[in-house]
Amino acid sequence: MLDWDDLRFFLAVARRGTLAAAAKHLCVTQSTVSRRLISLQDGMGVRLLVRTGDGYVPTLAGESIRAHVERVEAETLAVERAVAGQDQRLEGLVRVASSQLLASHLLAPSFAALHALHPDILIEALPESEDDLTGRGVDIVARLRRFESRELIVRKIGEIAFGLYGCVSYLIRHGHPDVADGCPGHQLVTRLTDHEGSAQSAWLAENAARAHITLKADSYETQLRAASCGGGLALLPRFRADAEPALQRLSTTTSVPSAEIWLGVHHENRQVPRVRMVLDLIAEAVRNRSAVLNPPAKVVCDAAAPLSAGSSAALIY
Repeated sequence: MLDWDDLRFFLAVARRGTLAAAAKHLCVTQSTVSRRLISLQDGMGVRLLVRTGDGYVPTLAGESIRAHVERVEAETLAVERAVAGQDQRLEGLVRVASSQLLASHLLAPSFAALHALHPDILIEALPESEDDLTGRGVDIVARLRRFESRELIVRKIGEIAFGLYGCVSYLIRHGHPDVADGCPGHQLVTRLTDHEGSAQSAWLAENAARAHITLKADSYETQLRAASCGGGLALLPRFRADAEPALQRLSTTTSVPSAEIWLGVHHENRQVPRVRMVLDLIAEAVRNRSAVLNPPAKVVCDAAAPLSAGSSAALIY
């Protein structure tokens, strides 16, 4: 008899192409994914996935069952949401997916405050994924981009301002970037993927087109540390980078677009008391820090001004 749990592992590998990516998505080890996949294929007596140079891809047998498995997944999650919608207690599990930036600096402090008031609510903080709210039983997603699904209740709760930064030692070595000319001769630290902040990525592609990318990182924290150590210019959230003494925000010919913060939740879950409590708490946390997250523009160091080793104080604003 087929085990739905094994089918989940097949679907995760088929969607993501690697055991490592599937393991990260399912919050298990890579060896667990491999073991469950082998168990499923042995039980069915057929190979469902084959490894290629581009990762794992479904075989003909795998393709023939994939649509069926996805329907099972959708129905299973619908049942779970329907049952959860009847739960009126301020206790139980709430699974929240978000980016590392939001989780570390906004959500974690909010969850600590929530536990002090409602100790019977358990939060699972998960990394953001492309199929959140559809494939992992996630209750709430907080992210820096709009939702496309019409099956969700979505809400914009705030914005995060961004700026272009470099550290003093880097600017002394390389000079101020000519943003109007695409930052020729400069190094660049960028995002590894564009799950977040597509408007920021588009701005950087246009205004730093002649810079040389030296590092791609999967989090803004890694980018910030690299830039602070002189690794290059980086487009960073101002509420983090403005507080870093080693970093200086540079003036630009065009404004860097801010990132919108969005919350998403299923129709069936939005009135579940524990889910509603967490939704309101996240929105309140962002609202209370709006002046910090999206501060007004102010004078920054001029990217066209010359810089010498003895003039680093001129960078402070």
